[in-house]
Amino acid sequence: MSDTNSIYESPGLNHVFIQKKSVEKPLKRPRLIKAYRNESFLNSSEARPIRILSEYLEVAGRLRHRGIKDTIVFYGSARFKSRLEAEEQLAAVTREMAAAGAPDAALIEKLKAAERDLKNSRYYEDARQLAFLLAKWSQELNEKHRFIVCSGGGPGIMEAANRGAAEAGSPTIGMNISLPFEQEANPYITEDLSFEFHYFFMRKFWFVYLAKGLVVFPGGFGTMDELFELLTLRQTEKVKKKMCVIIYGTEFWREVVNFPKLVEWGVISPQDLNLFYMADDPQTAFQILSSHLQKEFIDKTNSLSL
Repeated sequence: MSDTNSIYESPGLNHVFIQKKSVEKPLKRPRLIKAYRNESFLNSSEARPIRILSEYLEVAGRLRHRGIKDTIVFYGSARFKSRLEAEEQLAAVTREMAAAGAPDAALIEKLKAAERDLKNSRYYEDARQLAFLLAKWSQELNEKHRFIVCSGGGPGIMEAANRGAAEAGSPTIGMNISLPFEQEANPYITEDLSFEFHYFFMRKFWFVYLAKGLVVFPGGFGTMDELFELLTLRQTEKVKKKMCVIIYGTEFWREVVNFPKLVEWGVISPQDLNLFYMADDPQTAFQILSSHLQKEFIDKTNSLSL
């Protein structure tokens, strides 16, 4: 009989069992890890509520530490270039055209795109100038009435807004989001005010929650989404504060969205057109914004504190 086996009969039964002697193995202590340090758990579907809450609490903590309560948000295309960059791009394509002699269709399209980018660069420069004016103005206010320029953190109009505010010597916020293209944090955001979001809806919450003013430059699907969501919130009074909304660039917006026709078709009310202003130059937009913010947020706060 083997040293590791023993045979015995079960009382009252005609069965014979072979019992193997257990071979003792050294016990291994389980690896201990707290749930909030368990990355595989935190990245799981079960932990989604924690990730969502993190994108609220972490942002709230940093903004509170900075004492930031009021923002002016800039929306607009991520694809617009600065005037200098657009001019350099057009010059490079022009040289390429001259060297080609007989340019093909692809090169001709490249030239058209460069010319379009140079035309659109006016919006980059306008956003930059407007952000500069607002940042300079806000720095002259009492600290608790400071309005900080905030953008989506990426290139284009977002970069222009952060750039203008930074050039004025003001802190400026970038609320970036992880995307497969276009969205990289621009270098003009104040370092500890650069945020990275995974969830679009949490990013939108922070755009609207602190905003007292909003400027919407020409843009694509993302800009349209943000604009119409905000107008819906104001129309339905889910946002009750007297936020100032400026739609910038009459030429673009009247061609792309026919707001009066929405009234004619009866899908919005005539008074819904009062939810926003239109502007075509930085000085006009600045006057509208600064006057509105002074009246609705600064003067009223001062009167309440008396």
